Amino acid sequence: MDIWHADAAGVYSNESVEGTEGLTYLRGYQVTDANGLGQFQTIYPGWYRGRAVHIHMKVHVGGSVVHTGQLFFDDDLTDKVYGSAPYSSRGTPDVRNSADDIYRSAGAASAVLAVTPSAQGYAGEITVGVKRS
Repeated sequence: MDIWHADAAGVYSNESVEGTEGLTYLRGYQVTDANGLGQFQTIYPGWYRGRAVHIHMKVHVGGSVVHTGQLFFDDDLTDKVYGSAPYSSRGTPDVRNSADDIYRSAGAASAVLAVTPSAQGYAGEITVGVKRS
């Protein structure tokens, strides 16, 4: 599986329009364990105009992409995170989950990470079921 998302300033790596071509920050790929479990450690995603806060993901099985989707965060948690630096310098996101078309098509609340406080900040968890063929 792999994930990628924008930095605190709302900028993606490896994007020519962002001037980050060739950079690969906040992008990760991981092979899951025998039970299909994997984990990533990253920062809270930044926002950009017209989208709710999210993380992109792809799930691969046998060399083929079997799922492409996005993971979202509870708006109240986003408000809390964005009250602190470096996120606070950009203000609040201009789109809430309920106004994001991809959030709605991704299953709305079922695409929201279950997040709990941890020693390093927050830990998010979600189960993604995919067909193997």
